[in-house]
Amino acid sequence: MKYKNRFLLVFSLFLGSISFAQHQYYNEPYRPQFHFTAEKNWLNDPNGLVYYKGEYHLFYQHNPSGRNWGNMHWGHAVSTDMIRWQHRPLAVFPLDGTPDNYSCPAFSGSAVVDWNNSSKLQKGKEKTLVAIYTAFKCGQRIVYSNDKGRTWKSYPDPVIPLMKEGTMDERDPKVFWHEPTKKWVMALYIGPDKDHKERGIAFYTSGNLLQWEQKSFLKGMYECPDLFELPVEGTSERKWVLHAADGGYMVGNFDGTKFTPETDIIKMDLGNNFYAAQSYSDIPEKDGRRIQIAWMSGGTYPGSPFNQQMSFPCVLTLKRFNEGIRVCRNPVAEIKNMYGERFSFRNQPVAPGSNILGEIKGDALDIRAVIQTGAAKGFGFVVRKGDYETSGTVIHYDVLNKKLQVLGKSLDLEPVNGKIDMRILLDRSSVEIFANGGKLSFSSCFIPIHTFNDLEFYSNEGNVHIDEIEIHKIRSAWR
Repeated sequence: MKYKNRFLLVFSLFLGSISFAQHQYYNEPYRPQFHFTAEKNWLNDPNGLVYYKGEYHLFYQHNPSGRNWGNMHWGHAVSTDMIRWQHRPLAVFPLDGTPDNYSCPAFSGSAVVDWNNSSKLQKGKEKTLVAIYTAFKCGQRIVYSNDKGRTWKSYPDPVIPLMKEGTMDERDPKVFWHEPTKKWVMALYIGPDKDHKERGIAFYTSGNLLQWEQKSFLKGMYECPDLFELPVEGTSERKWVLHAADGGYMVGNFDGTKFTPETDIIKMDLGNNFYAAQSYSDIPEKDGRRIQIAWMSGGTYPGSPFNQQMSFPCVLTLKRFNEGIRVCRNPVAEIKNMYGERFSFRNQPVAPGSNILGEIKGDALDIRAVIQTGAAKGFGFVVRKGDYETSGTVIHYDVLNKKLQVLGKSLDLEPVNGKIDMRILLDRSSVEIFANGGKLSFSSCFIPIHTFNDLEFYSNEGNVHIDEIEIHKIRSAWR
């Protein structure tokens, strides 16, 4: 009997160890719970965002052997909702395929579905997924998959060799199908050289993804370009948006070979950590969304096995304002899949010194607020608040100066009909804010005291009136 008891004890300890390991997986104090991170080591630019047969593919710049930038490969994950991800094996390697080769690392790029087999690379019934990337110092290259992205093969030759003279700074191809001209289009960053005195974006076309011809060049934009067309809400207009890694974009027209801007460069996101954003290709027409993910660059994650995170996926729309057409960003609706406990407050005043949110705690929250500015000089939220007055991150609206102040930034934010409409996505080490329908977008990382999880809403020197505050706790995407 004693042996049986000993067996049961050992077995229960074994099950307990499994449960503990599962609980610890993706549960480090600064590990985002609903933003994508690699299991371990370095991550930067999102690459090859493509949708095929119910799966969103996310590739990303990745160092599989260290927490710092270098030794660039493409990591790979897939999801059915852009929140709960499954990790896949590395998809793109340095040119000769050895993990320690630094001569031609796999830099950024994009991916498409070759629906009509223009490349003649399809083998079998599945359409070919084609990823176009920069093998740094070795030209623009292709890898392709005939099994829904499970395995990848390299095309033997560069599809765009390096220029024979001048810069080797040619990278980050963004490719898409241009239906009016029945051609593939590539936007490619080109650094300064003897022909291009300024950096900018070159535009190429191809009939088969394998041979490309340069058609035009636009000065002034930076790396990791993205180019897409959107309707202007409430009108019959359609406009093109050219976006670069630093968050700058221009609105204009594109005829299949040349982009003609109609605006100056505008910042898409005003936060501290928004870089190298890319949007999905091949989203089904019945869906129709333009969905974007950015690298939240420069965050720090003390004591964590991973380094860096992605932004939450957002839908991009175009709206016309008094100052012109602008891109608006808003979180994808799929975030509702992760909602937990809900709290709702409607139609009530808040006086200085009170805190209607005092019973709510959480390190992963979706907060929606519509606030009438009222007589107060300011109001706002304190997130990740602790047990002393100065703790937490303050998201403050200055009513008198019409400024949103957060994490060292002071941003113009005009009330609409006397109200501020604000959405806050809070994760363990990041905060994203969307205000006035997504016209203002703010993506930033921060380092809270990880045990602090309180929440506060306050007003200063006068009452404010809450039309609505709705808060959802967000469950972990990894458990």
